[in-house]
Amino acid sequence: MVLHYGLFIDGEFSESRDEATLDVLNPHDATLLATVAEAGEADVDRAVEAASRAYPAWSSLSGTERGRRLLRLADAIDDHADEFARLESLDTGHPIRDTTLLDVPRSADTFRYFGGMADKFEGNLPPVDAGFLNYVVREPIGVVGQIVPWNFPLMFCGWKLGPALAAGNTVVMKPSELVPLSTLRLCELLDDAGIPRGVVNVVPGYGARAGAHLAAHPGVGKISFTGSTRTGRSVVAASAGNLKRLQLELGGKGANIVFDDADLTAAVNGSAFAIFHNQGQACIAGSRLLVHETVLDEFVERFVSLASSIRLGDPLSLDTEMGPLTSLQHRERVLEYVALAIEEGGEVLTGGGTPISPELQAGYYVEPTVVRADPASRVCHEEVFGPFVTVTPFRDDAEALAIANATPYGLGAGLWTRDLSRAHRVAASLRSGMVWINCYKRVHPGSPFGGVGESGYGREMGFDAMREYTEAKSIWLNVDAAIPPWYDRA
Repeated sequence: MVLHYGLFIDGEFSESRDEATLDVLNPHDATLLATVAEAGEADVDRAVEAASRAYPAWSSLSGTERGRRLLRLADAIDDHADEFARLESLDTGHPIRDTTLLDVPRSADTFRYFGGMADKFEGNLPPVDAGFLNYVVREPIGVVGQIVPWNFPLMFCGWKLGPALAAGNTVVMKPSELVPLSTLRLCELLDDAGIPRGVVNVVPGYGARAGAHLAAHPGVGKISFTGSTRTGRSVVAASAGNLKRLQLELGGKGANIVFDDADLTAAVNGSAFAIFHNQGQACIAGSRLLVHETVLDEFVERFVSLASSIRLGDPLSLDTEMGPLTSLQHRERVLEYVALAIEEGGEVLTGGGTPISPELQAGYYVEPTVVRADPASRVCHEEVFGPFVTVTPFRDDAEALAIANATPYGLGAGLWTRDLSRAHRVAASLRSGMVWINCYKRVHPGSPFGGVGESGYGREMGFDAMREYTEAKSIWLNVDAAIPPWYDRA
């Protein structure tokens, strides 16, 4: 059965003003999953108006009451976990075991975390001159716009909605036109959780139309954007009209360093998860493997063997370890990078094509691909965003750091070593917003997530996210200080 969803504005589903629709395809076999109303400029305007009307009542609720409602929403996600996992797998191509064990629980956990945070995020009392009291309160920004990518739609929905709502803001969210289904299904749970009409509005559409209009909208006080660095620059330009607040989580080219004293079994398994989980479609993916020359041969042999054994298949099968890429266009982009790697003199050690299995031919599959490449090559500097990893040897710590820090990105990085002193020293020297030691891609609602350089600025998650969705107001009270005589003219 083909689903249909409208836009979710002011607590109701409705068609777009121009009645335009989007086709949502199943990446496993390119069949039609759903049709969805496509938002245009007039629809974004309607959503912003609804969010503006809802803001006074929502922001005036106590943090405790807002938190209760977010906790109920987290429970509702848990109650519908199997449905969300299946829908996310159908829509994105994520294997069902990943959506069941990671995507859906993480989404619920994020709402639960910020539900608990809503009445615990405090202002502060700075020490000031005698005779004065100064206190700082945190206030919500107002209407915030959120533009969510296509790689983890439900999870990023929680990452953005959770802190925004906990802080007292109202939201207009634009999910990706490729994968809007789980976000729209979540909208059907809002009323029962006690989220009032207009507090959350969801307008699927294209970035160049709906996204650009949202980013430029004078009624929006903040934009939180996750996506490519190129589009992030466009968001910055569009936001200048009313100098709205920005939070940008952009591209990455994560270095993953394997030192000569690493536990190679852990490093091989962890590095495979770092790049092949979610088909490599993650901004924090460990897409550049840097391996010490003394363990290079053994590591590569074991890593290539693991990569070539990964089971591709229907995302709804529990046996599937890697599903398809999310769109045909993206599959072609990844394959273009394979061709570029060969053109630049790289050696494809495994993969590099599409699977020969007949049942996968209609889908958007790419084999797990490992390429030995020169660190100066384009494939070592540009984000591929797929199951594509480069391997480069290094001689010593200094060279490893020089290679790792040689890209303009700075989102996530990892390293594998038994030497605790080296671990801290290298972690401190990596130009990256996040560093994993003897693990990779660990995230938690309480831990800040974000990057530096061309990976953007601002942070998701934790207390940092609450700061991103609030403004500090400094209030001064003259308790008993004398008025300076040159002001005393009354």
